[in-house]
Amino acid sequence: MTLGTAFCGNHLKSFVAYFGIDRRLMHVSHRRAPVDEVMRLTEKYRGRHEGWRAKHFYAWYRKDGGARSYPWVKSRLQEAALVPKGKARGAHRKRRERSPWPGLMIHQDGSTHEWVAGQQWDLIVTMDDVTNEHYSMFFVEEEGTMSSLRGVREVIESRGLFSTFYSDRGSHYWPTPEAGGKVDKQNLTPFGQAMKRLGIEMIAAYSPEARGRSERMFRTHQDRLPRELTLAGITDMADANRYLTEVYRSAFNAEFMQPAMEEGSAFVGWIGGPLGDILCERFERTVGNDHCVSFEGMKLQIPADRHRCHYVKAKVAVLRRTDHTLAILHGPRKLADYDEAGKVMPPNLKVAA
Repeated sequence: MTLGTAFCGNHLKSFVAYFGIDRRLMHVSHRRAPVDEVMRLTEKYRGRHEGWRAKHFYAWYRKDGGARSYPWVKSRLQEAALVPKGKARGAHRKRRERSPWPGLMIHQDGSTHEWVAGQQWDLIVTMDDVTNEHYSMFFVEEEGTMSSLRGVREVIESRGLFSTFYSDRGSHYWPTPEAGGKVDKQNLTPFGQAMKRLGIEMIAAYSPEARGRSERMFRTHQDRLPRELTLAGITDMADANRYLTEVYRSAFNAEFMQPAMEEGSAFVGWIGGPLGDILCERFERTVGNDHCVSFEGMKLQIPADRHRCHYVKAKVAVLRRTDHTLAILHGPRKLADYDEAGKVMPPNLKVAA
């Protein structure tokens, strides 16, 4: 080493030390990603995922075999000004503690949104309080008793009976005598009656904070689902529901499920009769002189019964199931099943449970 080289080296060290320059800034990292990899990443985002949030895009990046971490992908997208940097979080809020086991408490809620261009549907989600696992997801034209019963039925069919049901104070869940007041737990809605028959306790939410978990969840769905449905070329509800069942729900659960606080499960296997005859709407009617029951403009003819000559003036219950089929019960006995148009269904025809 020459005297000049040594002097320059010492002078550079003194210069760096004097001005407090980080030596790492003077060297190129050997771990830096190749430029072409970063370009492929940003071009992929611009090509098919424009406007997607970083975390949503990252899930698809991993599906396609991407090996980089989420912070790395997010940083590259932010450097390319493709996704914004997050805002600082607000003040800390203490949240309600979760239940310890899956199956102790189930949440259900609906969200009206333009899920596909030009169409407003309601997305009904039934999920676990402990793990955030979505047991049931589907679109309907309008949230109501039938959609709520369907969500509960899908949970019981796939997992079993649960202990408590948590929801907002929608009119199909609860009667509320005074707007914004306490719910009436004595005069039950058809949905409440079905929960009582199953022995499931209902809990009503009384504040926006109490529903914060489902609100945040729906914001994620509203951000992701329309983009994915557009990407898949889906424009009608039937195809959208198939996409939810076959693609979206399992991917969402894999990304957002949380472990339970304790090992075990509070679900209990269902061993009762057909669920369709329990998770349904019930209406009290009186049999007419023509041996028919009038129900919403239809005449439901009671077929001949070897146990009784006739049921004229008898009090019966009309069931309307979630698949819109009907049934007439006299006490615990079923007299007949009917299709949606009110025609008697053959006894050997299996009715959806």
